[in-house]
Amino acid sequence: MSLDDLPTPCLLLDLPILKRNIARMAAAIARHPGLVLRPHLKTAKSAAVAQLVAPGGGPITVSTLAEARYFAAHGFRDQVYAVGITPSKLDAIAALNAEGGQVRIITDDLETAQAIAAHPGRLPTLIEVDIGEGRAGVAPDSDALLAIGAALGAKLAGVLSHSGHSYAGRSEAAMAELAEVERAGIVLAATRLRAAGHVVRIVSAGASPTAMYAAHLEGVTEMRAGVYMMGDLLQAQLGVHPLEDIAVTVLTSVTGRYPARNAVLVDAGALALSKDRSTEAAPRDWKFGRVLDAAGQPSLGDAMVVRVHQEHGEVRAAEGGTLDLDRLKVGTRLRIAPNHVCLTAAAHDHYHVLDETGRVVAVWDRVNGW
Repeated sequence: MSLDDLPTPCLLLDLPILKRNIARMAAAIARHPGLVLRPHLKTAKSAAVAQLVAPGGGPITVSTLAEARYFAAHGFRDQVYAVGITPSKLDAIAALNAEGGQVRIITDDLETAQAIAAHPGRLPTLIEVDIGEGRAGVAPDSDALLAIGAALGAKLAGVLSHSGHSYAGRSEAAMAELAEVERAGIVLAATRLRAAGHVVRIVSAGASPTAMYAAHLEGVTEMRAGVYMMGDLLQAQLGVHPLEDIAVTVLTSVTGRYPARNAVLVDAGALALSKDRSTEAAPRDWKFGRVLDAAGQPSLGDAMVVRVHQEHGEVRAAEGGTLDLDRLKVGTRLRIAPNHVCLTAAAHDHYHVLDETGRVVAVWDRVNGW
């Protein structure tokens, strides 16, 4: 099957690039003896991708109950469900674990910890620790950490942090510094819990930038990273992978040409691309996505999607440039590299997988929803 056979818009996954990205992160993790990579599948949401990045059934990280069930059904039972658990979901997790799963949950709430401890099911739990992101978690030096640990008792499995604020870094040194702040914070939390008499087996940290650039990770048992597999414009600008190693693009078709403003419209709009401009403050602002030719090459120069409506994207050249409208006739196929691949991919229920020749060699499903 060729790209001309596909409906647009649709999601493309370049298999050789995916494999390069996986190998690059594996090499970064291998710098730290004994450290385990627990890849986050919240972006990929695909068992076929999981088989490449976590062969043998895990360990993996998930972000929804739907993902937990889907990956368990595909043999990936060693999971961390890395979103704060609610009491209403405890029965579902306990059922997965009763069927042979090893799904660990997280909390930063004392009352939820008490509910977990009182539940008859197997519910190994990590305490979420905030090491600077300011999204969720208790401080590593807080009384709340010890109170939650005491409430969990035997169900305490470890501690978990996420350095999402590392995405604000714009140099390797800055991201390495943030990685050390996270390492020190999460290890402090584990040390305090152990001093209080608790068994803390898992010390889980990470994000793609810090996993790539951490100088050392003493005391951390595992790193969670996920976006690195697929890549996007922000990850490229952070140096997680080269700009050309974005594995996921959206195939789109030109639907109109407008010489007066030197622009074309395509049939990939906000629903196919998302409205996330995660690179707006970065050295290069690609607006709503970088536009490539059908072969995935930047032969259009610095063309980008400058505006999106629900089903329309407007493509223009970068400031000072021009588009060759004679080349961009209605029906011309283009590819758009996303700013934030997690949100872009979430609009699609499968990948069209490309080999090194650019032909479609497989269709891989994704699990969406919650």
